Parts: sequence; structure tokens; C-alpha cells
Amino acid sequence: MNNKILGNQGEALAANYLIQHGYAILAQNYRIRSAELDLVVKDGNTVAFVEVKTRRNMHFGSGAEAVNYRKQKKIIQAAQYFLQRWHLEGRPCRFDVIEIYKDTNQLYRIHHLKNAFESH
Repeated sequence: MNNKILGNQGEALAANYLIQHGYAILAQNYRIRSAELDLVVKDGNTVAFVEVKTRRNMHFGSGAEAVNYRKQKKIIQAAQYFLQRWHLEGRPCRFDVIEIYKDTNQLYRIHHLKNAFESH
């Protein structure tokens, strides 16, 4: 299975996980020129921008470790644009990471990190 398929499966699992936990999906794969938001969800009155990282193993570090400073800046930039575009300025917001690990038995583990990073 290639990485694109694995990533798409991970994003679908993350969306289902969030829906099951009471979140409302506002957008998936929201793109601006320089960045993409995997999932934008509503958690009560809070808008959460969720980066999804799917891994087969930990050989290259955790999913959250892959969301480095440069990636965070792009997500924050896209989030600011999203908030303006949809007239949601002033709403509380946060940045989450969902790590999904697929083990050798083809089972998935989901780890949701709320407030994984903050806007700088």
C-alpha cells in the first residue's frame, strides 16, 4: 500500500473518530496555495484544525514529531485564511494532531493530541 492510500485511509478514520466523539466536520482537505488543512472541525464553540499523520511504524518518529515548526506555520497560515473566509474570526480555535498507527495485524490505533501546538 502506498503512502497516499495510507494517508487517505487515516484521514477517513480520523474524521469518523471525531464524528463519533461529537465533533462536526466543517471541511476536509481545505487547500490554499501554500498549505492544506486535513480536517477543520467544530468542538462546541471551538474551531479545531486537525493535522492527521498515519504511520505503519515509529521508525521515522511519531506522527506529532512530523508536524515541525515549518509545517505548523503553514497550518496556522491556512487556518487564519479559513477563519477569515468563513467569517469565524474571534472564535476560539486550537490546533490538534491525530496520530494513526497501523500495526502488522492491519489494526489501527488512534491517538488524539488536543492543543498539540499554538499559533506563534
